[in-house]
Amino acid sequence: MTHALPLLPTPAERLNRARADLRMGLPVILDGSTLAVAVETLSAERLAALRDIGEVSLALTAKRAETLKARVYDGDLARVRVPQDAPLSWLQALADPADDLRIPMKGPLQELRHGDASVARAAIALAKSAHLLPAALLVSTGAPPDGLTGITAHEAQTGVQAERHLQTVASARVPMRASEAGRLHIFRPDDGAEEHYAIEIGSPDRDAPVLARLHSACFTGDVLGSLKCDCGPQLDAALRQMGTEGAGILLYLNQEGRGIGLANKMRAYSLQDQGFDTVEANHRLGFEDDERDFRIGAALLKQLGFSKTRLLTNNPAKIKMLEDHGISVVERVPLKVGLSRHNAEYLAIKALKSGHIL
Repeated sequence: MTHALPLLPTPAERLNRARADLRMGLPVILDGSTLAVAVETLSAERLAALRDIGEVSLALTAKRAETLKARVYDGDLARVRVPQDAPLSWLQALADPADDLRIPMKGPLQELRHGDASVARAAIALAKSAHLLPAALLVSTGAPPDGLTGITAHEAQTGVQAERHLQTVASARVPMRASEAGRLHIFRPDDGAEEHYAIEIGSPDRDAPVLARLHSACFTGDVLGSLKCDCGPQLDAALRQMGTEGAGILLYLNQEGRGIGLANKMRAYSLQDQGFDTVEANHRLGFEDDERDFRIGAALLKQLGFSKTRLLTNNPAKIKMLEDHGISVVERVPLKVGLSRHNAEYLAIKALKSGHIL
């Protein structure tokens, strides 16, 4: 039997399986006796099957619970008893704020205040890491069905929060408008999450502070040229400055929508159309202001051989994160571009609520 042990999934691999299963609407087994499923991908048939097993509860983040006026007894989350006759549409309305203004009253809600909330916390962490709405249905069972992915709540929670180990996959020369002396490096995390990229301009001296930019992926701004944010102009300006100086590193981190994923980012955009600012929209969805993990940037810079940077950023949080993880930021290089009538309020909120220096 020992020869089969290397073939069994590691905790990180089970975490990735659990994340994929939730995205497909499958339940996962937490701590061997609790079934957890994401509300966003739940079907009516599976909801009925879960009810046949036992009493069902709903885990929501404290941010979402605040919007719903649900009492929070577990610090960072609320657990809500699901009535036996509540339809799937009721659960979806609790998870998704799209119709909050049209149907503001979802209750009365009956919150759970006793018992261990660690399984509920792990289920929410898994849903977030799968870029789903952070709302999960839970039911305890003595004999979970065969064939489902199992993981402990501790493995799920610590795995989601763990610093990623990134493997170099490939690199090649890529001449660009900003510089013909460009090279693209691809890095893959060991937990099966999204790959991240490093764009190297010229041949930066590894012993000197490198002009660097940590840029989070923004499909709408970088690809579509959206005017709702300043991401596209920041990307272009950073590469252009590196090209002008002849050297630099741009880390393109696949953390769309401040780490909540493109689908949730579009949900946030829809809420902004209802009158909420970017931070308020994230909170109504159940997310924090910013869910990104900038430790990835520090790890990539180290892997590329850099220990000192001149950082192109308006965000002091990036500077602190790099310095907390062994990268010296010798200079903050401002990157003030892209202001328009479409994003003036967005940029003002970044300054007011997220501390950006604009």
